[in-house]
Amino acid sequence: MKTKAAEQTEKPLRWWELSLLGVAGTIGTGFFLGSSIAIDMAGPSVLLAFAFAAIGTYFVFEALAKMTINHPEKGSFRSYAKTAYGRWAGFSSGWVYWLSEMLIMGSQMTALSIFTRFWFPNVPLWVFACVYAALGILVILVGTKSFDRVENLLAVLKIAAIVMFIILAILALFGLFGQADETILVPRTYDSILPNGVKGLLPAFIYGFYGFAGIEIMGLLAIRLKDMNDAPKSGKVMLTVLAIIYITSVGLALLMVSWNNITTEQSPFVTALNAFNIPYVNHFFNAVFIIAGFSTMVASLFAVIRILVTLAEDKDAPRLFAKRVGNKIALPAIGLTTAGMVVSIVLAIIIPGRLYEYVTTAAGIMLLYNWLFILGSYGRLLELTTMDKVKRFTGFILVLLGVGGTLFHQTSRPGFYISLLFVVIVAIVTLIMRHFWKKATDDQPPDNPSLFTKLK
Repeated sequence: MKTKAAEQTEKPLRWWELSLLGVAGTIGTGFFLGSSIAIDMAGPSVLLAFAFAAIGTYFVFEALAKMTINHPEKGSFRSYAKTAYGRWAGFSSGWVYWLSEMLIMGSQMTALSIFTRFWFPNVPLWVFACVYAALGILVILVGTKSFDRVENLLAVLKIAAIVMFIILAILALFGLFGQADETILVPRTYDSILPNGVKGLLPAFIYGFYGFAGIEIMGLLAIRLKDMNDAPKSGKVMLTVLAIIYITSVGLALLMVSWNNITTEQSPFVTALNAFNIPYVNHFFNAVFIIAGFSTMVASLFAVIRILVTLAEDKDAPRLFAKRVGNKIALPAIGLTTAGMVVSIVLAIIIPGRLYEYVTTAAGIMLLYNWLFILGSYGRLLELTTMDKVKRFTGFILVLLGVGGTLFHQTSRPGFYISLLFVVIVAIVTLIMRHFWKKATDDQPPDNPSLFTKLK
């Protein structure tokens, strides 16, 4: 039986520390840069996309937290999928997550390299990518204390950066930095709020969810909580804070500059502050992007190594990857993940930009497929109240809108089809693997899972 005691080498967390680690794994370039794509699609209604995404994300996290309270598992969501649906679910869930995160990390390292080259234009991208990859691996090798400290510090810095933008934006709107070139009116009609209609709002959902992606990492870390009952509170506080600062910051940006003047090539926050000629904006936010990208990269690195180890422990990956050096460092798993990062960096550099953008968008959509597994497992493993069922159903609808909404825009549509291709490949591998798995009880969905005590 896997409990918190199994992780004796890891420092127990208080609820607010888990919230901070959640922030570290959540606020990244997906919000700072992805929000400009969402604005281009939806206009001012992008605020609705972020609000609904926050609600959907909380319902998914609450489901994951309640399963964690009931039975802490090191493998978190993939272990619950396996218990609920059988070995095929744990296998496919784990590998879809590992694959998606590896692809996303490649784009993160490429983005970090581009940001850094803003200051050092003559250095090749691959040099910076290798440096950031090495630094990320170093944080993981040093151990969980180092991971916690680095991520907590970066989380505080990222929140401070968004709060600083909010303060600067308010001062600018009050005229402290002079007047902007255009006067922005607060949208009050249907056409001004939804300039591209519902078909513009729906594809923006995926970018709203991007802004909150990272709850899987919180699920993997929740096993370290001093009081497991604090898991829902950690998620509620984190998501409430993020929802408030996300919606406030994007809303202020839309009051500073017209939404159709925000380009997908630049962060909306840089565009907004540049409209008021605020000095050093580009340098400040370039540093923020690097901090945000590196923080989410390290958190993703931790998560994929943990998932790979649990896959190996469950014999869904070669047992070699479950081995640890000195009972602490999962060196083989780190080695495979490092190799995956190298391949991802190479692909990011040699594949044409638009095609690789589609691939990484697809990887982001694949994360939401795992969210559907979380909601599905929740209903099978725990006895739900009427309100729980309403939340679960609403969560399903919102996540499906995030996935299906990508079909309504030419920017995100290719990513949907590529994500479907990846999922089909994993499904085919899963079907092949089932022929090699012995008929065991854990390969069949349990009628009444004994590992879980039904919640009343």
